[in-house]
Amino acid sequence: MEWREFALNMASMARELLAQESVDATLHKITAWSVDQVEGCDSAGILVLRKGQVDTLAATDQLVVESDRLQGRLREGPCFDAARTGHPVFRIKDLSTETTRWRSYAPRAHELGVGSMMGFLLYTEDEGDLGALNLYSAKPGAFTEASETAGWLLASHAAVAFSSAREHASLHRAVETRHVIGEAMGILMAGHDLTEAEAFATLRRYSQENNVKLREVARQVSEGGGL
Repeated sequence: MEWREFALNMASMARELLAQESVDATLHKITAWSVDQVEGCDSAGILVLRKGQVDTLAATDQLVVESDRLQGRLREGPCFDAARTGHPVFRIKDLSTETTRWRSYAPRAHELGVGSMMGFLLYTEDEGDLGALNLYSAKPGAFTEASETAGWLLASHAAVAFSSAREHASLHRAVETRHVIGEAMGILMAGHDLTEAEAFATLRRYSQENNVKLREVARQVSEGGGL
């Protein structure tokens, strides 16, 4: 693929990513574009490391899921390390000859059918979750310098779009929470002759005393009619 065509495709991808209506849709669009746009890429997925536990998101096939499980179990691998250490990119030309890094993971991944692979740091969050965009090929030596550059550009675009999608989802949850709390306050005000401030104080006190999030307390009131 010529670089001019690739650049045009990247611009189109950026617009499509920003147009997605959910984080999940954004992630699936990212991995689908990885397979389509990065030369040598047969499959792709996003490995997320949350409090030491590995999750697989938007995998294009089962190989990605199995590879992530293997990295999580062994606590090593290019994608696991990209997410764990914040290293921006890893590239393995041939899993069958990888003897210096990931000595436990590499031969087992080769048995799964992985010939070569790359891992790109995708995002870093204040919450401590880390992720990597992972690209796989069944063939050794499938990824070139040009493939790595293309993958890195894709991951950079994807990180921005993914952050935007998460902010949108967070805002949506905030609006929902406000609505639920308002509804619960109305129920308490009507049922116990409380003022607005007293109803909110009641919800907050119950939340603190029972170590339950305020949103969940409000939901209980809304669904059950009271505390």
